[in-house]
Amino acid sequence: MDSDSLKIPKKLIPVKVWVHPDGLVVGEIFVHFQSNQHDGEEEPAEVLNGNDDFFAMRSRSGELRFYNKHAVVRVEYSAQAARLEADYASCLLARLYLMDGSRLEGKIREVLPPGNARLYDYINIFDQRFVRLFLSDQTVTLVSKAYIVRVEERPVDDVSHEFSG
Repeated sequence: MDSDSLKIPKKLIPVKVWVHPDGLVVGEIFVHFQSNQHDGEEEPAEVLNGNDDFFAMRSRSGELRFYNKHAVVRVEYSAQAARLEADYASCLLARLYLMDGSRLEGKIREVLPPGNARLYDYINIFDQRFVRLFLSDQTVTLVSKAYIVRVEERPVDDVSHEFSG
């Protein structure tokens, strides 16, 4: 039997992954050409927030690795690989403080229920393991809730000089 006939075609997305305790790992993760949640390709956020405990990644050297999602601190990738929600998406300005002392600032762009569109609601109500934070128009990071020490709302005047959207 041809082993290639058993493979599910996938696309590779370049990522930077911070893994505890290894540190930064650069490579590519596999996403499906069609998402089962929306039209278009699967997003890295769907892979990381999916039910599987591990995800597949190809390192720079070409080595295939399977990382435990519980060991992942955060994943960074191009915003082009993120599906931007329509204009009705909530935009929450946030500052995340992580266990390693780092601070990340950006925007959370999600479709949230009208009665639960606050930052507090987003980080508590949604059962996703990773928070999706747009660091800029070019960069998205997925941050493990398990490694977040605290979250702060950022004032609107604090971001007037930043990216649009």
